[in-house]
Amino acid sequence: QVQLVESGGGLVQPGGSLRLSCAVSGFTLDYRGVGWFRQAPGKEREWVSCTSSSGRSTDYADSVKGRFTISKDNAKNTVYLQMNGLKPEDTAVYYCATAYGSGCHLRPSNYYAWGQGTQVTVSS
Repeated sequence: QVQLVESGGGLVQPGGSLRLSCAVSGFTLDYRGVGWFRQAPGKEREWVSCTSSSGRSTDYADSVKGRFTISKDNAKNTVYLQMNGLKPEDTAVYYCATAYGSGCHLRPSNYYAWGQGTQVTVSS
């Protein structure tokens, strides 16, 4: 059974950092791309970042480029999202998802399994 579990969210002041983790089971990261998405209250789910199965291909939304870094540890079957320079507009529930294929994808339709999400709140 495919399962993804996010952790690492919380309350942080503007300019602060958090590292989100996405622990996966039921499949191996060696063969699947993984993405991070977020959804703020009253807004649609937004793509944040993705990594290919090899980790050699990554991509970021313009709104987080230069501040967020996606990485993965295949041995631990875990994907990370390091978030630095957090802004109030980064406040959202963050979700990880696994893709049908091995690539780095932007569209939610390319993903078939999702975690339950972890809340990130950036506020002073």
